[in-house]
Amino acid sequence: MLPMTTEIQHPIAPTAPRTLDRARRLRALAAGPAALILPNAWDAGSAAVIAGAGAEVIATTSGGVSWSVGRGDGQRLDRQEMVDAIRRVADAVDVPVTADIEGGYGPAPDAVAETVRAVVGAGAVGVNLEDSAAVGGPLFGIEEQVARLRAARRAAADAGLPEFFLNARTDVHLFGIGAPADRPEETLRRAEAYAEAGADGLFVPGLLDLDALRELCARSPLPVNAMAVPGGPTATELAAAGVRRISLGTALAQAAYTAAHRAATELLTTGGLTTLDGVFDFPTVNAHFTP
Repeated sequence: MLPMTTEIQHPIAPTAPRTLDRARRLRALAAGPAALILPNAWDAGSAAVIAGAGAEVIATTSGGVSWSVGRGDGQRLDRQEMVDAIRRVADAVDVPVTADIEGGYGPAPDAVAETVRAVVGAGAVGVNLEDSAAVGGPLFGIEEQVARLRAARRAAADAGLPEFFLNARTDVHLFGIGAPADRPEETLRRAEAYAEAGADGLFVPGLLDLDALRELCARSPLPVNAMAVPGGPTATELAAAGVRRISLGTALAQAAYTAAHRAATELLTTGGLTTLDGVFDFPTVNAHFTP
C-alpha cells in the first residue's frame, strides 16, 4: 500500500528565480547532444560530493533517502519526509535537482499534484513518477497513470514552473509485468499515452538488453532513461543504444554503505584500517560543504 498523504508543513512560495534558472538548465542539458548522466544522491552531503565530481545535474534516489533515515526502500516514507530531504539536497548544490518521488505519495491525481507543488517549493526542477500501484506491482492502468501525469504537469505549471521536467517511470520490465514477449509493446503503449499526458521522458528501469533498448529508443515518442547497474552495460554502451538519460538508482549509496561496513568489520575483527587506504582526507571532504 502507498503511504497515507500528510499535510505539507512548508507553504509553497512563488517559484524562485534560482529554481527557474535550474529548470531551464536541466531542459537544455536534456536536449543536448550527449546523454545526460545522473549519479544519484541520497542526502545533502552525497549531493555536494557528487556535484564536486562534476555532475551537471543531481538526481535523488528514494531508496538511498529511505536508508539514510533508517527505513527500507519501497514507498515507506511519507510526502513530508521526502520533501524535506529534497529541500536539503537542493539547498546543498548549485546544479539542477530532479527528485525521485516514488509513486507520488498517494494514488489519486490530487495527491500527486500536492507532491509536485511541494517538490517545486523545495527547489527541485523535475521528478520521476512511477506507475507502480505497489512495490512489485500491479501497475496503475494506463488511463489512471495518464490522469496522475496530467495532474503533475498542471501542478508544476500552477506552481510557476511550466519548464518542470516530468520523467514518467514505467515498471513493466523491472517487475516483470505480463509475459516477456508482451513487455516491449506494453512499454510502448505506455510511452505513447504518457507523452500525450505531458511527460518529458520515459524511465524504464530493469531493461538492460541493448538490442531491446535500441528498438525502444527508436520507437518511443519520449527520450528514454535507463538505469545502469554493476555488471550491466556501461553508460557509453547505453548511450550508443540511444538512451538519452542514464541514472544509477541506489548504486552509489550501496557503495558508500558497503565501504562503511567493510571498514567497520576490519576494525572490529583485526584492528586494522587498510580498508580506508585511499579515502579522501578530512580537508578534502570538508571543502565540499559551506562553512
